[in-house]
Amino acid sequence: MAKAFEYSMKIPFDMSDVNGFIKIPQLILLSLQVSGMQSIELGMSDMYILENYNLVWIITDYNMKIDRLPVFDEKITIETYAMSHNRLFCYRAFNIKDEAGNTIIEMVATFVLMDRDTRKVHPVMSEITAAFDSEFSKTMLRGPRFKELEVGVEQEYRVRFYDLDMNGHVNNSKYLDWVFEVMGADFLTHHVPKKVHLKYVKEVLAGGVIISQYEQEGLKTQHQISSDGHINAQAEIEWEEVEEKGWTYGK
Repeated sequence: MAKAFEYSMKIPFDMSDVNGFIKIPQLILLSLQVSGMQSIELGMSDMYILENYNLVWIITDYNMKIDRLPVFDEKITIETYAMSHNRLFCYRAFNIKDEAGNTIIEMVATFVLMDRDTRKVHPVMSEITAAFDSEFSKTMLRGPRFKELEVGVEQEYRVRFYDLDMNGHVNNSKYLDWVFEVMGADFLTHHVPKKVHLKYVKEVLAGGVIISQYEQEGLKTQHQISSDGHINAQAEIEWEEVEEKGWTYGK
């Protein structure tokens, strides 16, 4: 059984949106920090893997199911473990729990190892996965089939310096900022996601302009991030109204 790791905290003001809910891009960043804490504890930190194997972790997919979003000043616990892996992909689970121990958000992130110099995917190494007691499985987790968007609402965003990570590429949580932001303030004030699937296709580099585009059918939206004529990321989101869910902060 995979080794689990937990970290508890209260949702701070700067991670909360207008409604008082945690911002999902911030929640993803926080979850990745917790998985990094486990990696350090097990002697397999990002720095160790880079220095010893010249490899870096790259995230290819997020699949998130949301029962409800935690709110400002609420205490949550993030549980994570390396659930399984195959020859190329590693799957890590994240469970966000409330103070009573109820799971309110489930997320699975798909990772691959990449050679830092060649930028090519590297086969999963047993020396790394063994530290996490990750189970080998030939099963591959597949997300929805995304279509290329040709029409719909779109907005341009310039890639800023603070959007970049240490590798000089856009931080993966920033893609979700662009995905959500294009929906507009009124929609985001009155709707919350209940399912999010995000797939990364190609890295966005520094100094450019991206186009965030979406098509909407009822309470389901299809999203596309593109730059220089290439698709960089795709997403599918199912939404529900804040009032129907009874989530309005402070009520």
